[in-house]
Amino acid sequence: MDHQVVLIKLLNKINMRFIKLICVCFLLTNCNLSKPSIEKSPNIIYILADDLGYGELGSYGQTLIETPNLDILAKQGMLFTQHYSSAPVCAPARYMLMTGQHSGHAYIRGNDEWDERGDVWNYKAVAKDPGLEGQRPMPKATVTLAHRLKSVGYTTAIFGKWGLGAPESHSIPTKMGFDYFYGYNCQRQAHTYYPVHLYENEHRVPLSNDTIAPHTKLDVGVSLGKRNNYSHYTQNQYAPTLIKNKILAFVKEERTRPFFLYWATPIPHNPLQAPQHWVEYYQEKFGKEAPYDGNKGYFPNQTPRATYAAMISFLDENIGALINTLKDKGLYENTMIIFTSDNGVTYSGGTDGSFFNSSGIFGENYGKGKGFVYEGGIRVPMIASWPGKIPSNSISNHISAQYDLLATMSDLTGFSIAEEQDGISFLPTLLGQSNQKKHDFLYWEFPEYGGQIAIRIDNYKWVRQHLNDSLPSTIELYNLDQDPEESNNIADLHPELKLRALEIFSEAHSKSKIKKFQIPILEKGLFSKN
Repeated sequence: MDHQVVLIKLLNKINMRFIKLICVCFLLTNCNLSKPSIEKSPNIIYILADDLGYGELGSYGQTLIETPNLDILAKQGMLFTQHYSSAPVCAPARYMLMTGQHSGHAYIRGNDEWDERGDVWNYKAVAKDPGLEGQRPMPKATVTLAHRLKSVGYTTAIFGKWGLGAPESHSIPTKMGFDYFYGYNCQRQAHTYYPVHLYENEHRVPLSNDTIAPHTKLDVGVSLGKRNNYSHYTQNQYAPTLIKNKILAFVKEERTRPFFLYWATPIPHNPLQAPQHWVEYYQEKFGKEAPYDGNKGYFPNQTPRATYAAMISFLDENIGALINTLKDKGLYENTMIIFTSDNGVTYSGGTDGSFFNSSGIFGENYGKGKGFVYEGGIRVPMIASWPGKIPSNSISNHISAQYDLLATMSDLTGFSIAEEQDGISFLPTLLGQSNQKKHDFLYWEFPEYGGQIAIRIDNYKWVRQHLNDSLPSTIELYNLDQDPEESNNIADLHPELKLRALEIFSEAHSKSKIKKFQIPILEKGLFSKN
C-alpha cells in the first residue's frame, strides 16, 4: 500500500510539471503582452514632402491647390495642428527624424555640402565624379530608425531624397538600415527633376536626360513670354514618376514580413518642374500670370504659380495611386500612413507663398518660412491614418515633433532604445488613448541663417536670432495661443520664462562635433549674458 501511495504522488508531480510546461510554452508563443506580435505589426508608410507649407493642403485650409487624396486621408484618420519639424531645412530634419535626437544633441544640425572635397556645386563635374556628390555623412556607428525596425522583422525601403551621406561613404541608405533605396543620394542633384542619374541601392542608374545644370537661366534677350524658350527645362524622364513607379512595384511584391516604406519625395522643393497636363490644368484655373525669370534661384518658368500647384497635385495623385495599390493588395487595412513635410515653405525659386497663403497664419516670406525657427519655418502639417485603429475624422492639438517618431515606432513595434534620444511616443494620441505623455519643452538650435534658437514651453515660445552673425542678437517671447503669428514680443513681461528658457538651454545644448554647426556665443558661455 505504501508503494502505491508513493507511485501515485510521483505521477501527480510528473503530470503537474508537464501541465506547467505546456502552459509556459503557450504563454511564450501566444501571450506576449509587452510587444506586438510581428505577424500583426502594421506596415508603416512615412511620406515626407519637401518644403510643403503648413497651409498647402485642402484639409489645412488651402483653397487654390487641389489635394483630394490627402484630404480624404485626413478625414479617414487624424490631423495634427501642432506638429513640428526638427529643423527648418532639409538635412538636419532628416537626420533627427532617423535618430530621435533634437538639434541640441544631433550630429547633423544644418545643411553641409562637404565642400572640402572639391567643386561640389559643379553639376557636370559631379555627374562624372560620384566622389563629389552627396552631403556630410553620419557617423559610422549611427543607429537609425530603419536599423531598429529591421531588428523586429521589418523590410525597410527608402524612395526619394537621402541627403545624409555621399555615395562612396559608409553613410548611404543600404548601409544605414535600409534594404532598398531608389532616388537621389544628393540634395544638390535634386535641384532638377530631370537629373542625369538616380541611384538604385549603391549603383548609379543613368537617365536619358541632357545635362542641364540646375539654376541655368534663359539667355540674355530671350523672351520670357514664349513657351518654346523653356522647352529644354523639360527632359525625357521625370524623377518623381520614376520614384513613384518603384514605390508601387515595391508594394506589389509578395512578402511575409511587414514593411517600412520611407517616401522622402523631393516635391514641392524647387525648381518649378511638373507634368504638362497638371500645369495646363492650373494655367486654365489661374489665368494669365507673370513669368519667373530665375532671379531668385533655380530654373525660370513661364507660369510659376500654375507649375507649383501642379507639383503638389501631382504628388497628391501619386499618393492616391499608392493607396489604391495597397487596397488592391489587401494591405490597406493594416497599414499606418503618416504624411508630413520636412520644414516650411521656401521663399526662393519663383515660389509664391503669399499668393497661396502657403503657411496659413504663420507667414511664408523670407524671415518667417523655411530657414527660420518661427512657426512658418518649423510647424508642418501631419496626417496619420490606420483604418480601425486611428480614429477617423479626428483632430489632435497634441504638441509633437518629428524627433518623436523613433519613440512612437518603438511603442508600436516593440524595438528597444538603449541610448539617449529626445522623443516621446505619440502612439497613445494616434490610438485615441488618454495616457499621452507631454513634452516639458521642444528645442531647436540652428546655426545657419544668422544662428538661431527656439524653445517652446507649453503655449509660450522663446526665440533668439542673430547668434552667429554681426547683427545684435534678439530676445523674443510669444504666446502662441494668443499670438500664433509671432508678432507681439512679450519678453519684457515674463522674466521668469527667460530664466526657465536658460535652464532648458543648459540642459538641452551640447557642443556640436562639427565646427560648421557650432555657435560661438553658446560655447563661450556668453549666451545668458546677452
